[in-house]
Parts: sequence; structure tokens; C-alpha cells
Amino acid sequence: MNSREIVIRTLDFTGPERVAATLPEPYWNDFVQTSLQLEGYAPEWRQVGPERQEYVDEWGNTWARLDRTSKGEVSRGALESWDDLDRLVMPDLARRENYAVVRQACERNARERFVIGHLPGFPFNLARKLRRLDQFLMDILLEPERVKALCGRIEALLAETIVAYAESGVDAVMFPEDWGTQRGLMIKPDAWRATFKQGFVNLCQVAHEHSVRVFMHSCGKITDIVPDLVEAGIDLLQFDQPQLHGIDVLARFHGQIAFWCPVDIQKTLQSGDARAIEAEARELIERLGGPDGGFVAGYYSDNASIGLDPAWQDIACRAFVRYGTFERDL
Repeated sequence: MNSREIVIRTLDFTGPERVAATLPEPYWNDFVQTSLQLEGYAPEWRQVGPERQEYVDEWGNTWARLDRTSKGEVSRGALESWDDLDRLVMPDLARRENYAVVRQACERNARERFVIGHLPGFPFNLARKLRRLDQFLMDILLEPERVKALCGRIEALLAETIVAYAESGVDAVMFPEDWGTQRGLMIKPDAWRATFKQGFVNLCQVAHEHSVRVFMHSCGKITDIVPDLVEAGIDLLQFDQPQLHGIDVLARFHGQIAFWCPVDIQKTLQSGDARAIEAEARELIERLGGPDGGFVAGYYSDNASIGLDPAWQDIACRAFVRYGTFERDL
């Protein structure tokens, strides 16, 4: 099997010959990741104080950070007043000229590796930046009709973007949408279902109609809505903290949805315990994947931001390779 076949069998639970992975060299990496590029736009951090940097994104949101390694956070949203909703101009993400790099990646791949095209989010991830997170969480309760109107406009744009990715040749689209704190969902699960779930259903349907899988990254404990995400059509969940949910809890969804995880970045990797790191890598493979498939071995790419010596992740990588080849009956 080549890399693409291994990933497809992993997602379909049809028996890959080894665990799929996104590990650094010299280990396995079965994926190509690419993203649309807006013509004429290049984000650039600028110094605005002794320690503060800012930049304006393609939506008009102002981002800020106090260090040079973090991604920062929105300090001022482009939609400061709901009165400006009708005048909000969204970037033309679906313009075909934005996908030259994506098409090239797909052509170079020649169906050897599995290609992921990155979306900027689903409606929540984009709306919460336009309004700023603290305000948008209040908006969900105080301005439900305006929230739905904004999310509807974003959903329509994302649907066009997914089609453009599909036409460029990707195998999957992936989006980031951090819904959880360390203790649970940021809003009540029923509120999530009432306001956001149908958008997930709609966008997954668009992707699947164009033979594209849907991958979701989410930080925090979103365990309460994993069944809803399965029902909506998400094909894979990327979690950096599998221990936060409980590996035994995630294992209950085996056969329904795939998981892509490194060894837990906040607990196990930080422990400095080589045996615990190796044991968790093995448990992730055996409980979330195994010979049927369903698990992608991951690597957290920003060791500096979490204060982690890369040597600990190298232990995880070696364990993923050691336990990730499946014996087959001849």
C-alpha cells in the first residue's frame, strides 16, 4: 500500500498495513497539507510597542501577541457593531486563482500521498473572530438571529470554498474550531446543537457530495458533542489532548469516526517519563486504531510554545513506528 491507500483504509476501517501517521523525518508521513493563497494578501506582524506585535488578517480583524512564537489572538474584530453586518465584506476565498498552489500539490502528489486542503474554520471559528470571542459568546444568547445570519453568510462562502478545493483535487478539507475549555464545552451542548450543528451537517454534505472527507481540529474537552459530530458527518477528529477526553471514552467511537492524536501534549509528553510516553503511544494505536484502522499517529509541531524538549516526542515517534505495523494472516 502507498501512503494514500493507508490513509483511506484507516478512515474506512478496512485494514491498513500500518498505522497512518504525520511524523517528522525519518519517520512516516502519509499526508500532504496545502492551503489556498489569497492573491495580494500576505499577513505580516508589525511592532506596535516594546513587546506587542499586531497584524490585520484577510477578514479585517486585528490580531495581537506579546511573544514571537504564539499565533496571537484577535484583539479587535472587524464586525464591532451588528449595525455593520449588511456592509461586511468577506474575502473571496472561493476564487479559483487562489488554488494554484493547491493544484500543484495535488499534481505533484500523483495520488501517492493523501492531500489535505486547509479551511480557515467552520462558521463559529470565523464569526467569533469578527466579533471577538468574549463578545460572540454573549451574542449567542443575546443576538441569536444575528448570529444565525452571520453564520449563514459564512457557511455559504465555506461551501463554495470546499467545492473549489474539491475541484483542485484534494482528498480532504480540514478546519480548526476550538470549542472546549479544559473542563467542557464553552456553551451548553443544547445551545451548540440549536445554533451550529446544522451548519456542520450542511458543510459535511457539500464535501461528501464532492468526494472529499472532512477533518476537524478542536482543542479542549468537547466530548459531549462527539456523537453529534459523528452524526453530522465529520470523518476525523484531531485532538492534541486525548487524555482530556479519556482514551477509553474515545475508543467507544471506533468504527464511527477516526482520531488523529499525538501523545497527550499537556500530561504525558510533559511528564518526562519515557515509559509512560511509549505506553500511551501504544495504547492510542491499540484502542483507537489497530488492524482495522481508525487512528492517525500525530506529532505536535510547536514544541517551543509548550516548552517541550523534542526528545520526548521522538520517544513517541519511535513507539508509534514500533507498535504501528500490523501483522496479517497469509
